Amino acid sequence: MSGRVVRATLTVMEHVPPPAEELALLDRELVRLDARRSELLTRRAWLLSVLQPPATPPGSSSGPVSGAPASPWQPRPHRPAGPFGTPGAQASRRGAQNVLLSLGGLLLTIAAIAFTLLSWGRMGIGGRCAVLTVVTVAALAAPAMLLRRGLRSTAESLGALALVLTVLDAYALHAVAAPETDGPGFAAVASAVLAGLWAAYGLALGKLRLPLPAAVVAAQFTGVLWAWAAGASASGFGWALLLTAAADCAIAVWGTRAGARVTACVGGCVTGLAGTLVALVQSLTAGSPLSAVAPGALLLAAAAVALLGAWQAPKAVAVAGGAAAGLAVVAGVGGVPAAGVAVQWAVPVYLLCGLLLSAAVRAPLPRPAGQGVLGASAAVVAGAVLTAVPVAGAVVVGPVSRTAAVWSGAPDGGVRGAMALRGMAGSQLYPAPVVLLVVAALLAAAYRWWPRWVRVAGSVVAPGGSGRGTAGAAAVVLGWAGLLVLPVALDAAYAAVQAVELMLVAAVLAVAVRGLRHGPGQVVAAALACGSVGAASAGLLSLAAEPATYAVFGTLLVTFAAAAVATHAEGPPAARVVQGVTACAAVVCAAVLAGAVGASLEPSAHRAAAPIMLVVPVLTALLGARLRGGPPALPVELTGAAAGAVAVGMAVPDRPMLATVLALCGVLAAGTAVRAERRQVAGRVAVVLFVLATWVRLSASGVSAPEAYTLPATVPALVVGLMRRRRDPAASSWTAYGPGLAATLVPSLFAVWADPTWVRPLLLGTAALVITLAGARMRLQALLLLGGAVLALDALHELAPYVVQVVGALPRWLPPALAGVVLLVVGATYEKRLRDARRLKDALGRMR
Repeated sequence: MSGRVVRATLTVMEHVPPPAEELALLDRELVRLDARRSELLTRRAWLLSVLQPPATPPGSSSGPVSGAPASPWQPRPHRPAGPFGTPGAQASRRGAQNVLLSLGGLLLTIAAIAFTLLSWGRMGIGGRCAVLTVVTVAALAAPAMLLRRGLRSTAESLGALALVLTVLDAYALHAVAAPETDGPGFAAVASAVLAGLWAAYGLALGKLRLPLPAAVVAAQFTGVLWAWAAGASASGFGWALLLTAAADCAIAVWGTRAGARVTACVGGCVTGLAGTLVALVQSLTAGSPLSAVAPGALLLAAAAVALLGAWQAPKAVAVAGGAAAGLAVVAGVGGVPAAGVAVQWAVPVYLLCGLLLSAAVRAPLPRPAGQGVLGASAAVVAGAVLTAVPVAGAVVVGPVSRTAAVWSGAPDGGVRGAMALRGMAGSQLYPAPVVLLVVAALLAAAYRWWPRWVRVAGSVVAPGGSGRGTAGAAAVVLGWAGLLVLPVALDAAYAAVQAVELMLVAAVLAVAVRGLRHGPGQVVAAALACGSVGAASAGLLSLAAEPATYAVFGTLLVTFAAAAVATHAEGPPAARVVQGVTACAAVVCAAVLAGAVGASLEPSAHRAAAPIMLVVPVLTALLGARLRGGPPALPVELTGAAAGAVAVGMAVPDRPMLATVLALCGVLAAGTAVRAERRQVAGRVAVVLFVLATWVRLSASGVSAPEAYTLPATVPALVVGLMRRRRDPAASSWTAYGPGLAATLVPSLFAVWADPTWVRPLLLGTAALVITLAGARMRLQALLLLGGAVLALDALHELAPYVVQVVGALPRWLPPALAGVVLLVVGATYEKRLRDARRLKDALGRMR
């Protein structure tokens, strides 16, 4: 085996060259690589020269002397490169050329303007004509010769100068030959002539980019100047602007030059918008339908111009043009009947026109333009709805004013007095329900026959699957708002409005429950939100009279409870939300009824209402036990617990009653702790409530030595805790010893802070120190923390007067300085303090 290894090693060593030969091989390989690199660099330089040839004078040759084509591999003389290579240098030369040409053309233009304005009057008529003729003809002819020589940039500069000279010629002609001519009329003729001349000049010299856009710009002023010269009315100016916009649209649609088309598009937008605004102002201020006809016709013409521009425009421009056309049609058609009705009814008129505009889905329009028209229809509808939102909001929020006058009596007249809406006339409220109900009906129809509507509108828009849910949700909200506002707008009787609001709450809750089985989630959410808001508004409105409060909240209790029972939590996830919300709303209604009963029985609400209010958490606890941990059990019990907290708050002014309420709440929490799933939380709450009830009772009885009452309860509690720990060593010290220690330490601590003597603080501090040391020795968390906290607070009570004296004697700058030093020390040793805190946390966590 070892012999074969030796022979293989010798074989390999025979193929390794000697060091001298290997060095020669490496040198030859490096030479070959250097040659290849030079060849590639030469090829790269030739490619750069082909892509960006250097600027050379006409007629000069950049190739070899023999006239043969230059070889891509032929070495070339080194040219100095720019900061980023040769291409940057050539580009910079071209940029410098353009800058020089632009500056030259600008200087010549300034010189021509200065000559015309300042030196023109010093020359005779012959000299003037000669100068104008020679300079203008030379400026117009020079670009043609420059283009033939390939100097396009120079030709553009001189072409711009020639256009400015023609304007100066027109000014000079008016100043010398026709000074008495009307200025606007001469300017109108001059703009038309200049536009024609510049257009012909641009078409003749097709390579110049500036003349055709300049001709389009000049044409923008012709119509307005003619209207000004003729003394036209506002309608005349509007028609002049729209005719100009129509010409611009024609150029933008059928033009062949990009610069002219872009300029015409911008000009058409500006002039068309200006003409449309003129017509819109006239339509809105028309005093009669007959006077609104002319502005309406102008608006329809504006719509036709917008559609003309949108016919072959890009998608974004076409959509904008369609939207502008749709809005113009609505304003033009709706302005005629709107001028003959009251101001508040103009919104429904425009809404009707906007809804009729949606028929454009069947019109033979391009798809983007049709989308814009439909967008205009939707914008009109949305605007009409927004005008009704303030009225609906006032009706919903109006009952809040009843909280300041509970059970002051139902209003004698209509319901507006109970909603603080007497300042609003009925004519201001009537259009709001009409708008809301009309839009809601159309959205409901779209939701009901959604597939048919999608087929009809498929040629213009393609609504997604969520569109139906959005339409249904909007229909629910708007329908509910319209029906809520309608009786208020009619100023119906107080009882009638209450009945309508309750029926609306029941209806929207039925929609929510039914929607869980058949409808999308948006409809369910909208119906549930409307039901909750409507119930709150109806409840606040019922506070005007005592019988109404009982009737309304009783009906709401039954309604929400029925909705909760009718909802199957085993259905979709939204069913749990609906069931939980309706069940909690029923509990809230029950709590209000309980509070109302207490207020009816006793003028001092805290004496009678508080114990009666506790009926609600008792019932919710029993209901939670009956539901056996179902989805609505926890929300219902938490809402009942909130009602119990309200009862405690109502009993605060009367300390004996507060102690009774706290004790009853403790009994209720202890009864709830019997259930295994609530034992962990309810048991601790029961202990806290019982201790609080004891303290409040002692305080109400004027007891100055609470230890006489707390120590007899503490000793048995600690014995029970000790027995519990012996049977179950894993039990927490908080469960075993916490209640007993807190029963004595906390009341004594409160007594210490109100005791001016030194005996109780000394005894309490000694006991707290013993408990703290015992907790540290036996590694019991409850003893350590409770004893340490009480000891620290007791020491703070004893040291507080001296600390106040010392702080008052110190200079005012010293406490901030000491605080800064402490912060610096803590910041410098932050990592170490953090590790110490973590170790302390871990040590406490390991205690029982």
